[in-house]
Amino acid sequence: MKPVRYAYGLTSALLVGGATVSLLTGQPAGAQVAQNDDRVMSNVVPRAGAPESFAELTEQLQPAVVNISTRQRIEVQNRNPFQGTPFADLFNRRGQPQQPQTREAQSLGSGFFISADGYVVTNNHVVAPNGRGTVEEITVTLPDGREYAAELVGADAASDLAVLKVSRSEPFPFVRFGDSSQARAGDWVIAIGNPFGLGGTVTSGIVSAQLRNTGGGAYDRYIQTDASINRGNSGGPLFDMQGNVIGINNAIFSPSGGSVGIGFAIPAETAAPIVAQLQRGNAIERGYLGVQIQQVSEDVADSLGLPKNRGEIVQTVVDGEAADRSGIRAGDVVLKIDGKDVTPDQTLSFLIANISPGTTVPVEVFREGSRRTLNVTVGKRPSEEELRQSQIFSQDEDEDPDAAPEMDDSEMLADKLGLGVIPVTPEIARQLGVAADTRGLAIAVVDPNSDAARKGLRRRDIILSANYEPVESVEDLEAIVQQAEEAGRSSVLLRFRRGGQTAFRAVRFR
Repeated sequence: MKPVRYAYGLTSALLVGGATVSLLTGQPAGAQVAQNDDRVMSNVVPRAGAPESFAELTEQLQPAVVNISTRQRIEVQNRNPFQGTPFADLFNRRGQPQQPQTREAQSLGSGFFISADGYVVTNNHVVAPNGRGTVEEITVTLPDGREYAAELVGADAASDLAVLKVSRSEPFPFVRFGDSSQARAGDWVIAIGNPFGLGGTVTSGIVSAQLRNTGGGAYDRYIQTDASINRGNSGGPLFDMQGNVIGINNAIFSPSGGSVGIGFAIPAETAAPIVAQLQRGNAIERGYLGVQIQQVSEDVADSLGLPKNRGEIVQTVVDGEAADRSGIRAGDVVLKIDGKDVTPDQTLSFLIANISPGTTVPVEVFREGSRRTLNVTVGKRPSEEELRQSQIFSQDEDEDPDAAPEMDDSEMLADKLGLGVIPVTPEIARQLGVAADTRGLAIAVVDPNSDAARKGLRRRDIILSANYEPVESVEDLEAIVQQAEEAGRSSVLLRFRRGGQTAFRAVRFR
């Protein structure tokens, strides 16, 4: 089981998530302000060092931390339990369309108010649809039990952040972001959230590490803490001893799903500017180079005479993207972006993602024994869906198909042919090692129990035509299959390409 988990869980009927918020009525937590008076009274804050108690601080912060629940409608694929047996037609008579089935699910998490007028911050995965689900209702519950309907103002999957809006006549208690860059390993922190759906819960600990990188993505930079974070804490705040939000609880490292003292929070320095954009209703635009990269290992650094833990080596360059246009090549070691060192804590992906598209910046690379600087005009990062599809064939051909990225496959083609396909774009063509102008449908998934599998079709094959008609879109192939069925035929003739060879196979319908 993948050890890094989001701090929320899923049962057959319950998606457990968490996020928390804090503040006194209409004012920042930790500060009491007289009405119509800008003078701030003394904060009740524990002394530096080991505090006697977190009770005073918790009492001030907890009112701004909320529970977040969603009601979702999830589409469930209608699978025939008798498929492949003489009783298959008992489940669904031929010619009768299978009606999609849905079930209701709920998610539960945490969040926190960041303004008196009701803006709430949480994790995107707390309020995002599960799979093919649709979120029908979001409810925010205050610590005193009062519930309010919430509107999703904006969400960003890449950073896993979302902003909600709750309305009422009186102001809400709220908290503010602090400066997470000043947090040090060993500093005291407290987390407030909704673990396991128990309700508002406070845990304490210390900052275990700063800017921990867990996977190499643009936003895999976390504050690591040993404050207990469990399923349901997602989206909740991580506070310093001054009552500032320095992190948003996001994930845990655990073989069991429970806290083992390794939790991760999105740093406030990362979250705050994204939240501000989402709060204004703006789409998040990020920089993009168009390269596949790998950290410089000790062996690579030694072989090139470079410092350890510096730079990332370019594996491939996407045709036509910013790196390609600026002259970056495969094999280049990128050392600096706009004067900032590329390090394990400050990756190339992170630096580029935080540069506005269209900005021209100097990029220092190491090539063939010498350093050189290239001026790169940063492109616009594609959506997560576009990136996911563009990387669908980036792994080895013999990889386990179950490990392949999920796709929004055509249900018709999956049911009739046992195939999941995707149109061949120039990027897909590059991954498959064919000409950029190749047209057709690349096979991403083959059901091992289908006739297509028995006829030898594989992942990475490219379907060029069906019944001698060219196919360039999923709709093309669906139409040909439908025409064949209406003509009373039980199979379709596919012409496909594998490597430099083409072949024909007649694939029977299921």
